[in-house]
Amino acid sequence: MNEQFWSPVKLSIEVASLSLLIVFVLGIGIARLTANRRFKGQSLMDTVLLLPLVLPPSVVGFLLIIIFGRQSPIGQGIEWVFHQPIMFTWWAAVIAATVVAFPLMYQSAKSGFETIDREIEDASRVDGANERQVFLLVTVPLASRAIVTGAILSFARALGEFGATLMFAGNIPGRTQTIPTAIYIAMDAGNMELAWLWVLTILVISFTMLLVLNVFKKQG
Repeated sequence: MNEQFWSPVKLSIEVASLSLLIVFVLGIGIARLTANRRFKGQSLMDTVLLLPLVLPPSVVGFLLIIIFGRQSPIGQGIEWVFHQPIMFTWWAAVIAATVVAFPLMYQSAKSGFETIDREIEDASRVDGANERQVFLLVTVPLASRAIVTGAILSFARALGEFGATLMFAGNIPGRTQTIPTAIYIAMDAGNMELAWLWVLTILVISFTMLLVLNVFKKQG
């Protein structure tokens, strides 16, 4: 019972943490490139990047199977390199969580960057700072509230991912079974006690993260 309970909890936190690391780097990087800039195809690019926010999880899972499945060039390349398909693995759960969490990080970071007064950045360049120093020492600190907000929401979204994960990574105990999929299986099996334990666990984690976020925003 103890191992049965903790295994999905541990796996969910690991998957959500790595997903957060990926979307944090990609979200901030892409947001920095697109914020306060106008270029051809920008609206189309933003729409594609934010699409997972509105797509049904089953559609996201279906597209991941098409892109990374054994019949796709990407899937075949992965299988050739690692000698196994990526579907129904721990990494498939990470990919699913990353895809659905990325729009929240990207949107928050971009909004934060767009509120920064460009004259402040220009002043630091005049003082001799290079672009990397301007970004790390001026831009990121000024957009820190938006970045932290995006990070917390992205982690929460990755932690609660269900549909795309179930389709793409499956529900293999000890390998791909996260808290949401474990709750579904426990309810289906009539094990309401275990389902309630997982529900309470994810409620506590999610409530704590949102509480920290609200306190942080008020203090900022």
